Amino acid sequence: MKDTSAPLRSIVALPLTPEGFAPFGDVVSAGLKSGASANQGTAVRFDWSARLENGRPGAKPNLAVFRSVPQPLPFTVKLLEHHPQSSQAFLPMRCSRFLVCVAPTAPSGGPDLDGLVAFVCGPGQGVNYHRGVWHHPIIALDEPAEFAMLAWEDGGAEDCVVRQFSTPVSVIVGD
Repeated sequence: MKDTSAPLRSIVALPLTPEGFAPFGDVVSAGLKSGASANQGTAVRFDWSARLENGRPGAKPNLAVFRSVPQPLPFTVKLLEHHPQSSQAFLPMRCSRFLVCVAPTAPSGGPDLDGLVAFVCGPGQGVNYHRGVWHHPIIALDEPAEFAMLAWEDGGAEDCVVRQFSTPVSVIVGD
């Protein structure tokens, strides 16, 4: 019997850059903006590194730690999530590389899979998804990783909305 199923659509993950990621959020990394001397000259402080957003007065900032295990490659994207009322930042605490998959919002309000983009984040790079941006849950590459995550939550349904889709997308990641 012939296999008549369509092959998975594939996209190639790009290196994370502030310009490439700008439609979806902020790249968080020391040195992307001008810094100021801090702590009696023992440090440099980079203020306003990300646009943090909260659309619910009753929501509280939740600083959580995520531990992520590496996934086999190529990675298959089967779902996306978004946080309609909050930005969400992931700051690596222990990580070599991680994968970020993002998509614009379709006119229907769901993710526009034709616009799905993937980025490989390197050491020293974090991301802040702007409020409402469709993205895949964080994916460690190469080795286990730990991240600090910041989002505003109130325990309600709008903390995280997940959409699964019937036609997965394969993400090719280079070395």
